[in-house]
Amino acid sequence: KAQSILVVRMILKSDEQVGASPLLFIAVIDFRPRIIDPCLSNPCEHGGDCLVSGDNFTCSCPAPFSGNRCQNVQNKCKNNPCDRGECLITQSPPYYRCACKHPYRGPDCSTAVPVCRPNPCQNGGICSRHRRRTKFTCTCPDQFKGRFCEIGPDDCYVGDGYSYRGKVSKTVEQHSCLYWNSHLLLQENYNVFMEDAETHGLGEHNFCRNPDGDKKPWCFIKANNAKVKWEYCDISACSALDIADPEGSPTEPLTKLPGFDSCGRTEMTQRKVKRIYGGFKSTAGKHPWQASLQTSLPLTVSMPQGHYCGGALIHPCWVLTAAHCTNIKTKHLKVVLGDQDLKKTEFHEQRFGVEKIFKYSHYNESEEIPHNDIALLKLKPVDGHCALESKYVKTVCLPDSVFPSGTECHISGWGVTETGEGSRQLLDAKVKLIANALCNSHRLYDHMIDDSMICAGNLQKPGKDSCQGDSGGPLTCEKDGTYYVYGIVSWGLECGKKPGVYTQVTKFLNWIKATLQKEGGL
Repeated sequence: KAQSILVVRMILKSDEQVGASPLLFIAVIDFRPRIIDPCLSNPCEHGGDCLVSGDNFTCSCPAPFSGNRCQNVQNKCKNNPCDRGECLITQSPPYYRCACKHPYRGPDCSTAVPVCRPNPCQNGGICSRHRRRTKFTCTCPDQFKGRFCEIGPDDCYVGDGYSYRGKVSKTVEQHSCLYWNSHLLLQENYNVFMEDAETHGLGEHNFCRNPDGDKKPWCFIKANNAKVKWEYCDISACSALDIADPEGSPTEPLTKLPGFDSCGRTEMTQRKVKRIYGGFKSTAGKHPWQASLQTSLPLTVSMPQGHYCGGALIHPCWVLTAAHCTNIKTKHLKVVLGDQDLKKTEFHEQRFGVEKIFKYSHYNESEEIPHNDIALLKLKPVDGHCALESKYVKTVCLPDSVFPSGTECHISGWGVTETGEGSRQLLDAKVKLIANALCNSHRLYDHMIDDSMICAGNLQKPGKDSCQGDSGGPLTCEKDGTYYVYGIVSWGLECGKKPGVYTQVTKFLNWIKATLQKEGGL
């Protein structure tokens, strides 16, 4: 529609133009017609084409969708074309298919085949036929379960299970889950046709998921009265560190490394002073494990000598950082601990050279995105010792469990702020862990996140993020008053607008332990 936009232009007149009068502002009011295209932000759902029709629009909908905004799904299963199976809605002709119960086959699930030929049992399971020709049992190997032995020992969920992508399809009450594209779910809020269904793990399957952030994965079932209801699924929560590190799972908890009396404890409480990106100036000693990686040589025109990356002290002689921060010779690199103001030499600072750099062997950059972005710096002792514990210098703990998505964690560093410049003062901010499935959605990172990475930010209120100069710095999460380095600042797009991407430390615990053991740090 044509809208009248009121534009007020303030014109500044000089005192020469208006005689003896002081500065004068003249308002010029201007009405300008503006045409708003009703199809500018496509109102048609499910890939419908928006067509302008006068002051309004119409949607040309692809099958099987209909409605003024293509919001409805045509139900091709009304006449129940599936004999011994579940009718599912599809997006290709004939816009339905039958998910047959074993051993039935055929387009309408009306033909039975021998139950054990071929063997339907997976993972080495043994099929046993019952007296009734359509009944069978799978005897599963140790650690496997499910009707077809399809569920492995690592099929568990982390946190609230939002990221669960396993194959369990039974509820706690042992009811079979409906497919997410079942015709019975067309009126439900959660189905394969909802917006961002793939992001939530919903597809043409009947595996348990948690798209609404409930306390654990669940699914819809068909109740005895033919009505649809939901139930929690028969899945166990993962034990600590069930998700294996690329070089094997740790065999013992790795929380505190030898050295100081304790790790992950700070003597300071949070005090917000002023506005990392969207963050607050940090109180001295609040992040006593924060390290500043500094170089004596200019790296680029825009990156002069001095601080260029962050790190985390995990042992008096060892700093954890990002691999992409280590493309520099040790003779040009130093590590400063206890630093708060980069422009001052503070009495509580401790400075060390770097004896050796250990970059993770499978670190690589693909299309400028760092993968397995983790490294260890072995500090060069001064007067026979490395870091000395103080109020301003402490070690952070390595994680001994997985933190669920939604956990509020901390980032710290001297990186780029809203002004586009690095900060001289150490800054910090709070961010929330974000499930990789959500972070991989089209509107965020579109499948660029792999399982060596985690995301953290605030999707509801963007603005807090780790930016250039914070690379290698710690993402710390707190549990029972103890802080754990859960991530390492790695990369990101659109600073402060999209979540930051971090190296997931739990994936590399074995490598950290092996490196320190080899070098005499354990």
